Amino acid sequence: MADTTDKLDPQDDLADSPIITSRFLFVDVAAQRAKQLRRGALPRIERAAHGPHKLERVAMEEVRTGVIHYTLPKGYDSPAKPVPE
Repeated sequence: MADTTDKLDPQDDLADSPIITSRFLFVDVAAQRAKQLRRGALPRIERAAHGPHKLERVAMEEVRTGVIHYTLPKGYDSPAKPVPE
C-alpha cells in the first residue's frame, strides 16, 4: 500500500508545464480551465474586488500567472514567439 503521508509539491508540477508560445494555445488552455471552474473547481488565485469576476477572466489570469499545470500532445509544434502580456 502506498504511503499517503508524502505530499507532492504543486510547484514541481508547474515546472513541467511548457511555456505558452502561441495565443491559440493560451486560449485553449484558458478555455479548458474555465470549463473546470464552471463545473465547480476552486480558483487558484485570489480575486480582487476590482479584478476579474467572470470565470473566463479568472481562467485567463490563472494561465497568465502560471498557476495552471497542463500538458501538450506528442508532436505538438508551436512557434517560438512569446505571448504578449
